[in-house]
Amino acid sequence: MDNKFWNYEDEAVELTLDWAKNRTVTGSDSKTTALSANELRNKVGDTITEDGIGPKKALDIFETLNKATRSSDDPMNFAYIPCAPTKAAVAFDEVVSAANVFGGIWENGAGAIYAENQVVDWLKENLNWPEEAIGTFVSGGTHGNLSALACARENAKNKWKTEERYPKGRPSDGYKLIISKDTHSSVRTIAKVLDVDVLVAETDENGRMTGEAVRTLIDENEGVFAVVATTGTTNTGTIDDVQSISKVCQEYDIWLHIDGAYGGAGILAPSARDLYNGIENADSFIVDPHKWLFAPYDSCCLIYRNPKNVYQTFSQHAEYLEGVDHSQSNPSDMAIHLSRRTRGLPLWYSLVTYGSKKYSDAIEKCLDNAKKCAQAIKESEHLELVMEPTLSVVAFKRKTWELKDYQKWSNELALEGRILCLPSSIDGEVILRLAFLNPNTDIDKVINIILETTK
Repeated sequence: MDNKFWNYEDEAVELTLDWAKNRTVTGSDSKTTALSANELRNKVGDTITEDGIGPKKALDIFETLNKATRSSDDPMNFAYIPCAPTKAAVAFDEVVSAANVFGGIWENGAGAIYAENQVVDWLKENLNWPEEAIGTFVSGGTHGNLSALACARENAKNKWKTEERYPKGRPSDGYKLIISKDTHSSVRTIAKVLDVDVLVAETDENGRMTGEAVRTLIDENEGVFAVVATTGTTNTGTIDDVQSISKVCQEYDIWLHIDGAYGGAGILAPSARDLYNGIENADSFIVDPHKWLFAPYDSCCLIYRNPKNVYQTFSQHAEYLEGVDHSQSNPSDMAIHLSRRTRGLPLWYSLVTYGSKKYSDAIEKCLDNAKKCAQAIKESEHLELVMEPTLSVVAFKRKTWELKDYQKWSNELALEGRILCLPSSIDGEVILRLAFLNPNTDIDKVINIILETTK
């Protein structure tokens, strides 16, 4: 007798896993592109019905919907910060979903959390951070930055109360956060959520925030509780002068947070490691595995130097949580979350499968591709390199072109599936940018397309 409540279960499992396996092996379609809501409504209509349509028709509809998405993992996608996961990481994401582990507390997810912590330890070693540093995985850089800065604000509040510096630990004119003009846009949103004011530091001729600029703002303002330094800005890949900033933060006893969502992975490349000097003195750090650590969406590794600051901020206590052992490494005690999937496991599986050296080599390959592309642009007669690449982002422009020319060029090549490169801007000037994050990219093919199609 069949006592199953849900019908179609076996068929749904077989169909979807077959689709996932085929997609993982074959890769994405470079010609997929966004469609408007009206266009999608005309193609598929309403999809949810009272009695259901069965797994086959549902998957057919998804095939149509999937064609209305941009292919993030294509080797010729250089827009935004693309995602280029290994096949092992993508496949293991299916395992993570099937295992369905609750990863909020050690009691429920000990084995999976242990594996995630192996990745945290690996990153700690590369940061040259102390053994007692702790970390967890959250959904993305915004979530990671929010949690880190919430912890920084709470740390300042407790410290200032103890010192009797401010009544109730809060400055009369509010908390203040120092960033640069190129700090990721999410940090300004986070400042609104945390109800803190933003101070924008000047950048030097290379677009870097420096310790000198940070010192000026600290001296001119009361209530600075944290500084956000960026190791790899989204638009240009610039790395702030972390070494000088860290010295100033140590001198004033102010929390230093490193936003390495994209470029933090560069610490794994020997050729770029010196650019990160000073990072060993930071108080918190994030890096997104779905950016340059070859894992699928969505994942951010958040690490703190001092566990005490973290647990004081995030440990949750409620009647139904009274049995939770807070002496263990509970991810729920480390960020603004409780329920969570063990999203660090795809990176763990891929790292264990391929080895950490392969990761360093892959990042070096991306850095080398960026340098080769920049050199080809410099040698061309009609293109102009805007700035030397610090990491793997190449910013350039076409002489005499205006915004409409850039948009036309970008749209045509995207629809042809040849290359995805979108216009951006620096200080109001329109540019093109290529973000090299996929070691499978054929750099000669990229250079030929860029040089020939922009003539």
